[in-house]
Amino acid sequence: MPAVSKGDGMRGLAVFISDIRNCKSKEAEIKRINKELANIRSKFKGDKALDGYSKKKYVCKLLFIFLLGHDIDFGHMEAVNLLSSNKYTEKQIGYLFISVLVNSNSELIRLINNAIKNDLSSRNPTFMCLALHCIANVGSREMAEAFAGEIPRILVAGDTMDSVKQSAALCLLRLYKASPDLVLMGEWTSRVVHLLNDQHMGVVTAAISLITCLSSKNPDEFKTCVSLAVSRLSRIVSSASTDLQDYTYYFVPAPWLSCKLLRLLQCYPPPEDGAVKGRLVECLETILNKAQEPPKSKKVQHSNAKNAILFEAISLIIHYDSEPNLLVRACNQLGQFLQHRETNLRYLALESMCTLASSEFSHEAVKTHIETVINALKTERDVSVRQRAADLLYAMCDRSNAKQIVAEMLSYLETADYSIREEMVLKVAILAEKYAVDYSWYVDTILNLIRIAGDYVSEEVWYRVIQIVINRDDVQGYAAKTVFEALQAPACHENMVKVGGYILGEFGNLIAGDPRSSPLVQFNLLHSKFHLCSVPTRALLLSAYIKFINLFPETKATIQEVLRSDSQIRNSDVELQQRAVEYLKLSSIASTDVLATVLEEMPPFPERESSILAKLKKKKGPGAVSVELEDGKERGELNGGGDRGGDAAIAASNASTPSPSADLLGLRSAAPVSGVAPSAGSLLVDVFSEAGPAASSAGVNDDGFLSSTPPSAASEDPAPPLPESDELLNKFVCKNNGVLFENQLLQIGIKSEYRQNLGRMYLFYGNKTSVQFVSFSTTVSCPGELQSQLNVQTKTVEPLVEGGAQVQQVINIECLTDFIDAPLLNIKFRYGGALQNISLKLPVTINKFFQPTEMAAADFFQRWKQLSQPQQEAQKIFKASHGMDTEVLKAKLLGLGTALLENVDPNPENYVCAGVIQTKAQQVGCLLRLEPNAQAQPGEQMYRLTLRSSKDTVSQRVCDLLAEQF
Repeated sequence: MPAVSKGDGMRGLAVFISDIRNCKSKEAEIKRINKELANIRSKFKGDKALDGYSKKKYVCKLLFIFLLGHDIDFGHMEAVNLLSSNKYTEKQIGYLFISVLVNSNSELIRLINNAIKNDLSSRNPTFMCLALHCIANVGSREMAEAFAGEIPRILVAGDTMDSVKQSAALCLLRLYKASPDLVLMGEWTSRVVHLLNDQHMGVVTAAISLITCLSSKNPDEFKTCVSLAVSRLSRIVSSASTDLQDYTYYFVPAPWLSCKLLRLLQCYPPPEDGAVKGRLVECLETILNKAQEPPKSKKVQHSNAKNAILFEAISLIIHYDSEPNLLVRACNQLGQFLQHRETNLRYLALESMCTLASSEFSHEAVKTHIETVINALKTERDVSVRQRAADLLYAMCDRSNAKQIVAEMLSYLETADYSIREEMVLKVAILAEKYAVDYSWYVDTILNLIRIAGDYVSEEVWYRVIQIVINRDDVQGYAAKTVFEALQAPACHENMVKVGGYILGEFGNLIAGDPRSSPLVQFNLLHSKFHLCSVPTRALLLSAYIKFINLFPETKATIQEVLRSDSQIRNSDVELQQRAVEYLKLSSIASTDVLATVLEEMPPFPERESSILAKLKKKKGPGAVSVELEDGKERGELNGGGDRGGDAAIAASNASTPSPSADLLGLRSAAPVSGVAPSAGSLLVDVFSEAGPAASSAGVNDDGFLSSTPPSAASEDPAPPLPESDELLNKFVCKNNGVLFENQLLQIGIKSEYRQNLGRMYLFYGNKTSVQFVSFSTTVSCPGELQSQLNVQTKTVEPLVEGGAQVQQVINIECLTDFIDAPLLNIKFRYGGALQNISLKLPVTINKFFQPTEMAAADFFQRWKQLSQPQQEAQKIFKASHGMDTEVLKAKLLGLGTALLENVDPNPENYVCAGVIQTKAQQVGCLLRLEPNAQAQPGEQMYRLTLRSSKDTVSQRVCDLLAEQF
C-alpha cells in the first residue's frame, strides 16, 4: 500500500487509520469499522457519481479493513473501474485491491482481463508492470488462457523495456506453475533462452528462473541453454567485484544469479562439447579456489553470499559425478566447514558430504573426516546437526571402519534425542548386519542395541537377528550363551525377552552342558520374566516352554505344572488359553518321536529383501534420497557391502553351513531345506515379508527370473547399440553405481554388487516426462560366444511407467568363464504414440568378478616371475587423460576390484595390485603394475600399465579396460 500523508489527498484514510489505532477495545474497533463501511456503502450507492480520487480513497479503506481481518463483500466493481484511470495512484490501488480480494473464480475476471489487455497494449512500462503483477498475483486459469500467448511476445520483443521484461518473465513463470498445459513456448523457445545473453543482469536473473522451471519439465527443448549458462557463469566468476558494481553484494559479484545458473546446469548431464565442459570445469575450480582465499569483508553477508555459490557449485559437482579431482576437492572444502563456528555451515557441510560419500571417487576422501564427524555427533548442541552427523557416519561406513562407527553410534544412542533414536537403531542394525564378517560381533551389537534402546527396537530388528542366528550354524551356540547372560540382568527389556525366548527355545541345548545354564536354570530364568511381559511375548514364551520339553525331557513335569495352572489354562486371553491347553495336551499324549517331529528345529529362512531397509526408507521419507540408486551403500552386500575383501572367509563359513544363505544370489540350484525353498532376493534379506508363489512359465525359473535371450530370439527389431555405448560402459569399469543413460525422456540408473563369480544388478528406469510410458519392456541378450560365457537372468518390469515415476528391474549374473563382450540391454516403449527403441551395453566386465588378494612383496615378485611367458603379459603405454592425483588413482584401482598392495614396488610412485578373477570354470590370478611419470609437464605425462595373468585373454582385456580409466 502506498504511503499516506496529508499532502496526497488521502487525509480521510489517515484519519480512519488513526481512529482504529486509538480504539480502546475490540468492540470499539468493530463499531468504528461498521460505521465506516456504512458510509462507504452509501457513497457507492448514492446518485452522485464519484470521482477517481474518492473511489481510490474508499477502495483503500476497504482494503485496510480487509487486512484487519474483516470480510468485504462490496466495492469490487469500483476497484475494477479504477483500472481504467490514467492516473498511476488510482490504477495502482485498483490492481492492489484486485490482487488481494478478487477470487480467481470471480464473475469480474472478464472485465479485469479487458482492463489488463488495454494496459499491456498501452506500451506504458509502468502500466504494463502493474498489469503483469496482477496476472501473477491472481494466477487463475482464465488469466492463463487469456495471456499465455501474449506475455512471451512481450518478453522477447526488442522494444520492451528491461523492467517490463523482468516482470513478464516472472509472470510467465507463475502461470506455468499454475497451468503448465496452457503455457506453450513453441516458437519463443530459442529467443527466451537467448535472454541469458541479455546485457541487463536483472533480466537475466528473472529469465533464468523461468528457464530453470521449463527445463526441468522439457529438458530437450531448452538444452541450448547449457552453453549460454556456462558462458554467463564464466564471465561472472572471472570478473572482479568492481566489474559488476550494480550487482555486487558485499564484494561478491552477482551471487543470486550465480546460484541460479549453477542450479540450471543441474537439470542436465555434463556438457558433451569439450570446450564447454572445459570452461565449466574452470568455473568450478575458480569457485573452489575463491573459497580458499581470505575473506574481503568480515560481514556475515559476505560469507553467506560466498558460501551460497560454493555449496551450489558442490551440488553441481556431485550431480555430474564424473570429475574425480573436483569431487575430492569439494570433499576437502566441506571438511573445513565441519569445524566452522557457524552452525548452518556445519549442517550444510554434513548434508553435502552424505551425498559425496555415495560417490566411488570421493568415498575415501570422506572417510578421512571420520573423527571430526564422530566429535560432532557427541558435542553438537543442535539436534538437526547431530542427526546429519549420524547420517554421514552411516553413509561413510564400510568394512574398514564398520566396528568403530557402530560402536560410536551405540555409545551416542544412550544419550540421543528421542526424536532420532528409532532411526539410529535401524541404521545400527543395518550396518551391523551388512559388515558382519564376525557374526558373534553382530549378535553382541544387536543385543547391546536392545539393552540401550529397547523401546525403539522395532519388530523388524529382532526378527532379523533371529533369522541370522537360525541360518548360521556357527553362531547359534554363542547367541544362546549371550542371550542367557543378558537375561540375567534385573531390568531386562521385553524385546530382549522375546529374542531370548526364541533362541533358547531353539538352541538352549547347546549351552545346557554347563551347570550354570542347565535346562531348569534356563526355564526358571525365562519364567521369571513371564509375569512382566505383554500377551504376545507370553505367547512366544509358552512356545519356548513346549520346545524345552522336546529338548530337555527332564523339564517336562515342571513345565506341565506351569501350563496346568489356572493362570494359564483359564487365562482371560483366548490366545494364551488356547496355547496352554494345546501344548499341555501335546506334551501329555504325543510320543517322543511325534513330539520331536512336531517341535523340530526351525528350518533356515529363505532369503528376501530386508524389511529393516524398507522401514528406514519409509521413515526417512521420499525426499531422503534424490534417486533410489543414490542410496549408495544402503543395499550393499551382507558381510562387506561394496568391499570385496575377505570373500575367502565368507566362502569358508558358507561352506560349513548347509543353508540357503550360502547361495546369496539365488543363481545356483539348491534343494529346498525342510520344505522351504530359497528365493533370489537381495543380499540383505527379510524373514517375514510376504511372497506369493511365482507363476511358472517357459523361460522363467522358480524365482520369477527370465533367462537371457540370444539375439535372434530377442524382441523383434532391437535397435543397434547406441554409438556412445562403449563410452558409457567404460564409465562403470571402476564403479558400480551411477546413471547409465539419460535423454530427455528416460533416465536409467544402475547399482550392482558382486561376490565371487556371482553378480546382481539393479536397473532403475525413470520416466522424466509427465506422460506415462506404455508397452514398456526390456530384453537382455548375450551376443555370440557370450551366451556360453555368462548366465544372465532378468525379472520382468511393469509395462506401464507413470509420468515422473521409477521402476526397478533386478538382473542376476553368473560368470561361467572369462569373456570380452558385454550383454546388450534393449528397451522399448511408446511415448505419445511413438515407439522408442534403445539399445545399450550393460556394464558387466570381467574385472567385476575380481576377488582382491593381499600379498607380501616377496610373494608378489615370485608370482610375477612365474607369469613370465609372453602370452601371459599385456602392456600399454599411453598418455594421461586426467591429472595424476594419488587419491583418485588409488580409488580407481580399488574400484577395479583388486587389492592395492602398499610398500611392495621399490619405486614408491608405482602402484601394484593383485586379485583373482572368479569364474565357474576356473580361477584366474592377475597381477598389475601401473607406472606413472608424474614428474613430466602437464600434458606430457604418461603411464605404463602392465598386466600379467594365467590366461592371455584376461590379461589383454583387463589391460584394455583399465587403460581407458587414466
